[in-house]
Amino acid sequence: MEKRNKILYWVFTIWLCFGTAFGGIFQLLHRPEMVESFHRLGYPDYVMSILGTWKVLAVIAILVPKFPLVKEWAYAGLAFTMIGAFASHMAVGDPFKELIGSMLTFVLIILSWSLRPADRKIQA
Repeated sequence: MEKRNKILYWVFTIWLCFGTAFGGIFQLLHRPEMVESFHRLGYPDYVMSILGTWKVLAVIAILVPKFPLVKEWAYAGLAFTMIGAFASHMAVGDPFKELIGSMLTFVLIILSWSLRPADRKIQA
């Protein structure tokens, strides 16, 4: 059971980190599709730089060994970001297909966080 959980942890974590890192990099580069999306949601361009930076840093924190408290903050920050993204898309009346990304990422955050090995958790 332990081996299966460790494999699942890494599958979900790599998937989460891959998507989050690319999303963050695209935001940092102000890719046209990101600019259009942020404008449609009513956010100024500088928010992309802030979110992109924090996403890349969160991926690093999650993947690097040790620092369990920093990992907790990274997971929490990503969860808050995805909840905000979901709410923003709902607020402007975006179709369901625009909500899938934030919903899937939120599920991956929960799965990665809940399956993380003991050495990646805060010890009491």
